[in-house]
Amino acid sequence: MRSNIIEYISIFIQVVEQGSFTKAADILQLHRPAVSKAIQQLEDELGVKLIHRTTRKLSVTTKGDEFYQRAKHLLAEVDGMMANYSSTLPPRGRLKLDVPLALAHTLLIPHLAQFKSLYPDIDVVLVSSDKKTDLIAEGVDCVVRLGELQDSSFISRRLGEIRMVTCAAPAYLQRYGKPATLTELEQHQAVNFFSDHSREVMEWKFIEHGVVVSLRPASSMLVDNSDILLSCALAGLGIIQASSDALAAHIASGELEEILTQYPSVSKPVSVMYPDRRYLSPQVRVFIDWFSEIFASRTAETDGLLPNE
Repeated sequence: MRSNIIEYISIFIQVVEQGSFTKAADILQLHRPAVSKAIQQLEDELGVKLIHRTTRKLSVTTKGDEFYQRAKHLLAEVDGMMANYSSTLPPRGRLKLDVPLALAHTLLIPHLAQFKSLYPDIDVVLVSSDKKTDLIAEGVDCVVRLGELQDSSFISRRLGEIRMVTCAAPAYLQRYGKPATLTELEQHQAVNFFSDHSREVMEWKFIEHGVVVSLRPASSMLVDNSDILLSCALAGLGIIQASSDALAAHIASGELEEILTQYPSVSKPVSVMYPDRRYLSPQVRVFIDWFSEIFASRTAETDGLLPNE
């Protein structure tokens, strides 16, 4: 049994992540009975129940979840050790990423084919939203964050900053007029972005006479999704503060108009984060290095992303 322990642990991890013996068997190219037998033998060796099975679904036990978290980290270290001491083994395995919607749209996905061609043995699992993710609970290997970081328990690497712009649809500006000053902005309706985690409405920050001015304009709409934020602006529901990169095509086409250009907005930091582990897996390491280069290659014209917390 012990000579097969790594194999059985790998099978267990796939079953947990796929939520199915059949799907795990397909990915591992094994017969389903072999997968079921491996889990049974692993449970017998440990003397604990890892997975509750029924004819319709499976669920991971508390002990099973604890074992999954530790086993995943263990195998990442084994893969990393093999890759570090081998001149022939490329990084391989599963890489689960959590990336904000706008960053996924504008920067990651357009370049992801390049990453896949460089590292074909890395299976990317992309989770994209504007919600804050618990890396450990969700099994995320690497996350990109916009704004100042609050997670002191994780290792972070600052990639740079993004430039924000303020804009509205021509239909809105024709109906309500165009604000010429920050004071006039307070008389308009905004589509504001709020954090699903803290429930706070995001501040709009401008630079006026060298001083940072923070505002929370009156809201006609509150949203927690950057795609919806953009859609609301295009529909003429209010003014938004978002990114030049995500808005550039809409501004160029005339669907949106940038306003208050005499008041530069405060840029937002962009960081990549991963759990504080003793060993960084090869998949995460090569992704961070690659993504850092992609981010650094952005020009001033393409700088920016839609807001997140």
